[in-house]
Amino acid sequence: MVKYKWVALSNTTMGVLMATINGTITLISLPAIFKGIHLSPFASGSFIYLLWILMGFNIVTAVLLVTFGRLSDIFGRVRLFNFGFAIFTAGSVLLYLTPGTGVAAAQYLVAMRIVQGVGAAFLFSNSSAIITDAFPVNERGKALGINQVAALGGSFIGLILGGVLSVINWRYIFLVSVPVGLFGTIWSMAKLKDTAMKDKGQKIDYAGNITFGAGITILLVAVTYGLLPYGKDTTGWSNPLVIASMALGVVLLVAFPFIERRVTQPMFRLSLFKSRAFSAGNFASLLSAVGRGGVMIMLVILLQGIWLPLHGYSYASTPFWAGIAMLPMTAGFMIMGPLSGAISDKHGARVLATAGMCIVGIMFFVLSTMPYNFNYVEFGIALFIMGVGNGMFAAPNTAAIMNSVPAESRGAASGMMTTLRNAGQTASMGMFFTIVIVALAAGMGASFTNALTSLGVSNAAYYGSILGKEPPTIALFSAFLGENPMQTIISASPILSSGLHSYTSILYGKYWFPTALAPAFMGALRDAFYVGMSLSFVAAVVSMLRGRKYVDEGAHYVSDDQGNGPTVPSGTVQAQPRDDGISGGPVLKSSNMRR
Repeated sequence: MVKYKWVALSNTTMGVLMATINGTITLISLPAIFKGIHLSPFASGSFIYLLWILMGFNIVTAVLLVTFGRLSDIFGRVRLFNFGFAIFTAGSVLLYLTPGTGVAAAQYLVAMRIVQGVGAAFLFSNSSAIITDAFPVNERGKALGINQVAALGGSFIGLILGGVLSVINWRYIFLVSVPVGLFGTIWSMAKLKDTAMKDKGQKIDYAGNITFGAGITILLVAVTYGLLPYGKDTTGWSNPLVIASMALGVVLLVAFPFIERRVTQPMFRLSLFKSRAFSAGNFASLLSAVGRGGVMIMLVILLQGIWLPLHGYSYASTPFWAGIAMLPMTAGFMIMGPLSGAISDKHGARVLATAGMCIVGIMFFVLSTMPYNFNYVEFGIALFIMGVGNGMFAAPNTAAIMNSVPAESRGAASGMMTTLRNAGQTASMGMFFTIVIVALAAGMGASFTNALTSLGVSNAAYYGSILGKEPPTIALFSAFLGENPMQTIISASPILSSGLHSYTSILYGKYWFPTALAPAFMGALRDAFYVGMSLSFVAAVVSMLRGRKYVDEGAHYVSDDQGNGPTVPSGTVQAQPRDDGISGGPVLKSSNMRR
């Protein structure tokens, strides 16, 4: 019979794969979704629905992860993991059945994406803990590496599936996860077993849950609305409501640790951060997520809105080909993820994770040097190496974090780890969008003027300045959806309609708009790449500070098909190899030792 550890790994990997596929399948399918519900991307208020369809899933997941992780320590990880499978599947069915059109349909989609996010929070907060419970120390890195490959691999599989299915019917992008969800729900209920001891005497920390949940919700919602224009400003960061929300969110999150120190049974053990392996691993993960989280969207915009149209692809086909173009990053991660996890089982996480973040930082710089009409071979190689770097970091870092906590706190630890990663990715989207919007606002007028001058348009500077005053979100939105907004913009302006009438056949084509937008967008994108590079290098430094390999093996791990296996009591001292590549004496580990 198959050993239980492989049952646990395959089931949790299936859950993570399903959730991450749905996290990005919408990203590439938004053009088809907007057309399917008959909502014009250029209609007033449409941009907010784009943001919420993209970011609402991540926001609700980030908010609930820690709470669900702690609840799983109390009530059982497998029980809540099964619950997540069922909720996610139900949300997928409801999304497929989206009724109506227009704004009402968009609001329904946002609400059901939030339902999916709740299910994903149950899955994400428990998968790493279930794997850690099931595998012995010397195999966890490999197992978590496979799980991490599924997580990132699912992100890129979602891009390809979204491109294929949205061409057939936009509803199929939500239906695709239903068979997987139904099978996973039944299989997990039949085969997974709770092997870790539950804190049955524990009570729910209402004060901590409310403070943390409200703080991170308000903060991430403020980030979302900070991307919308406010008055004459291109973004909403000057909006008093956004400023007040940011301040309130920060105050609540600052108050959270003080509340937790006074609660007898807190939702999260802050003492875990005394472990250098735990704290450094989590902060490095946060910095990595902030640095790379918005990169996928920026690269999709570059491909769909500029590079693919310039190379003869129709706007309708760009979502699919953008997904194909991103495959090298997936390949790099899928090759290196399990390999680096297996290596870290023997040698620890420090060297691999640090080197991985350095590689990612270098690739950010390489991407920043490329022109908008780049050679794809060079671009693909850079993406592949960036995927390798992320693979070198993700699996060893996750294994190091989960190895550093006692068994009774693995659910909460897994929730906190994934919360920081998801919150970082959501904040990254807001940060990258803001950088690009601000830079576009400053550079669009000059870019359009130069492009009109090259056509021989009289008064090119005058018409270019009018085009440059259009909200940058329109240019960004249209590039993201693979559409040319020039017909909409020109037809809405009598001045432009009259002055540019004889050039409309060129302006409405697939070459002029991406060529005109490219200089301003690339300047903005380079700024975003520099930020990603800096954060990756800082993450590398933090990762190096994690110290030598540390394992708190105060837990059962499962080794047979009955859910039983050897145990290592908490406090046992075992020798572990150093993780800095230096041979020498053993590193003693104990749940009571000083980190």
